[in-house]
Amino acid sequence: MGRYVVGVDFGTLSGRAVVVDVADGAERGSAVHAYRHGVVTERLPGGPALPPGWALQDPADHVEVLRTAVPAAVRAAGIDPAEVVGVGLDATSCTVLPTRADGTPLAELPEFRDRPHAWPKLWKHHSAQRQADRINARAAERGEPWLARYGGRVSAEWQLAKALEVLEEDPEVFRRADRWVETADWLVRLLCGRETRNASAAGFKGLCQDGISPAPDFLAELHPELPDLLPKVDGPLLPPAARAGALTVEAAGWTGLPAGIAVAAGAIDAHVTAAAARSVAPGRMLAVLGTSTCLIMNADTCHEVPGVCGVVEGGVTAGRWGYEAGQSGVGDIFAWYVDRALPASYAAEAARRGMPVQDLLDSLAADQRVGGHGLLALDWHSGNRSVLMDHELSGVLVGLTLATRPEEIWRALLEATAFGARTVVEAFEAAGVPVDELTAAGGLTANRLLLRIYADVLRRPLHVLDAAHPAALGAAIHAAVAAGAYPDVESASAAMGAAHHETWHPDPARAAAYDELYADYRTLHDHFGRGGTDILHRLQARRHQSHPTP
Repeated sequence: MGRYVVGVDFGTLSGRAVVVDVADGAERGSAVHAYRHGVVTERLPGGPALPPGWALQDPADHVEVLRTAVPAAVRAAGIDPAEVVGVGLDATSCTVLPTRADGTPLAELPEFRDRPHAWPKLWKHHSAQRQADRINARAAERGEPWLARYGGRVSAEWQLAKALEVLEEDPEVFRRADRWVETADWLVRLLCGRETRNASAAGFKGLCQDGISPAPDFLAELHPELPDLLPKVDGPLLPPAARAGALTVEAAGWTGLPAGIAVAAGAIDAHVTAAAARSVAPGRMLAVLGTSTCLIMNADTCHEVPGVCGVVEGGVTAGRWGYEAGQSGVGDIFAWYVDRALPASYAAEAARRGMPVQDLLDSLAADQRVGGHGLLALDWHSGNRSVLMDHELSGVLVGLTLATRPEEIWRALLEATAFGARTVVEAFEAAGVPVDELTAAGGLTANRLLLRIYADVLRRPLHVLDAAHPAALGAAIHAAVAAGAYPDVESASAAMGAAHHETWHPDPARAAAYDELYADYRTLHDHFGRGGTDILHRLQARRHQSHPTP
């Protein structure tokens, strides 16, 4: 048995590869490659403009990560590639693409290059809310038993809503697609030459429960051709960290890794991060704080949690029930404020001080008394994933005066995401799924003001993971299991997972003050999100009417 495994994480804006030691998970080398096209939201490269709510990606950008970041990470590690025994990868989800039978993405065919629906739909592609609403209404009318496993509402981000949107708006793309596949599974096929489906994505995003997809007659009630989706999404279902196949000679040439090594089944980024955080035991919730937030945990029993994204047997690790919830916008909200709403004078001042503008805002907002800004925000700039599951909702900010300063709005936005996380945690516990421990991972853990706010708002210790690339580490842990170095994810996680490097404890006085502000957040949350008014939906409808689908 060799000494190393490689993990590759395909995020929203970039991919990263790490080389880690099988014995203890120590990182030996890493590399990051930014996607050339990033997230395609305004128009296709050289093609037509896109309506609001669209978010696409170029599959070639993902392939380039395998060609550049993986060999760069191996060089950085200074190891003999012959000592690598396995490779695993994860990707954002639900990020799906239509392909031909041989795996060729439709977006790469000349006749479909300018057809937006032929491109991979990123997880935060939200324009299928109308389709999701119809799916939810029909499933409720029929009493579909799987609906409760998704908190009573299927997300516009998930596979079925996106496929129905394609069928209704560009039926030729739907018909020409032989396969409708998660990006992680498509990439695994590139590595090992064998098409497989990871059970996590199939369960959480594909509505496959107990090995069964929604019934053809249910799909036909949504659209007569929708049952044709079923053969497009079939294929061998593999549990987390299973061996999908062996690295092909061709893929070995791209990556610089030895042909024949184990390739792990594809995985969802937040789910493999649970292994990196040693958070796979029941009661340990992981919050992956990044562009969005995913909240992941295991339990020994199945509970129906209103507003949860999904409850899937074996969805995170084999033999346990995996739970997922989340917030569609967190880091995205902060980036929007800095890029599009912050006065230019703040960027100039940050440059003068030689610091990132976010750090300047944190320093100006850190000492303010809780509630002292007089503001309250709803963290729905990218819709609401949990617990309302409605992507036609939008951000709200109340309490503005002529004296309001930009750093006060910044703090209100940080607090709003913490309130959203508390809403999710309370939903879990109210449904009988106790959260005994909370760990945070992801890029936003570098923001110390944010961590302090989360600990105070959530009223519980917040452990912070010490790993530069936690999802890639988790993918490497899965690779170690697929290579036979460990019998299961639990034992590999215990040996290779990263340690917590600090714990943030709530301050009693600030926590009490946040309780009052959180109560007001819930009032706004329920008024705008649970029927007090439909004004946010009306505003979004007018916006969509002015931007027709291409």
